[in-house]
Amino acid sequence: MTLHVLIVDDEPLARARLKTLLGDCTAPAAVVAGEAANAVQTMETLRRGDFDLVLLDIHMPGVDGMVLARTLRELPNAPAVVFVTAHAEHAVQAFELEAVDYLTKPVRLERLQAALQKVERLQESRLAAHSAESHDMLHIQDRGRTQLVPLGEVLYFKAELKYVTVRTASKSYILDGSLGELEVRYARDFMRIHRNALVARRAVRALEKHFDPEEGEGWAVRLAGVSELLAVSRRQLSLVREALQG
Repeated sequence: MTLHVLIVDDEPLARARLKTLLGDCTAPAAVVAGEAANAVQTMETLRRGDFDLVLLDIHMPGVDGMVLARTLRELPNAPAVVFVTAHAEHAVQAFELEAVDYLTKPVRLERLQAALQKVERLQESRLAAHSAESHDMLHIQDRGRTQLVPLGEVLYFKAELKYVTVRTASKSYILDGSLGELEVRYARDFMRIHRNALVARRAVRALEKHFDPEEGEGWAVRLAGVSELLAVSRRQLSLVREALQG
């Protein structure tokens, strides 16, 4: 694994030293894919590329490293953070922000290498979790036997009284559970479009004007693989539009 690193420090000499040290690191190797001198430059750089790790100074002009780290945590696919600072008194606060490590200047090569190894282990665990999620199977009781339905085949979940209808392109199943639990568990792959429905993000094809006998004029989504339209509530309308634009 080669880690793509963003160095954030307002001192050019400090960035240069970290760049040199990273060049000497092995197992894992690290590539400096970007540099920034403040919070604004950091966010602009992160928008332009994918980074595994941010080496982050704490004392910088404007927004400091601690505040910036809180912002980074909220990003999709947030990079790991390792603080690099001359001040040791912020270590406890850094780990409360879920920093992977905390290095004090002058940084020694062996400490930097150890921090990279921690980041590598974190990345590997994330990849393993992602792989496990992508191979999720739903365990559905069907006529007295357990049937396994790949999550990747499910187009939508729809709440029906005490049960949830699970719809694939070829069949419908009844699942004993709650829509809320499914929404939390599969938030990455499914989005709520109505109080009674979750749809697979990958299956959404269009948003259309729709008349519902109960709710009147409104909107509905069209999904790949099924002919029926599913109503979209006003509250969820903007989310569905964003998903289609993305």
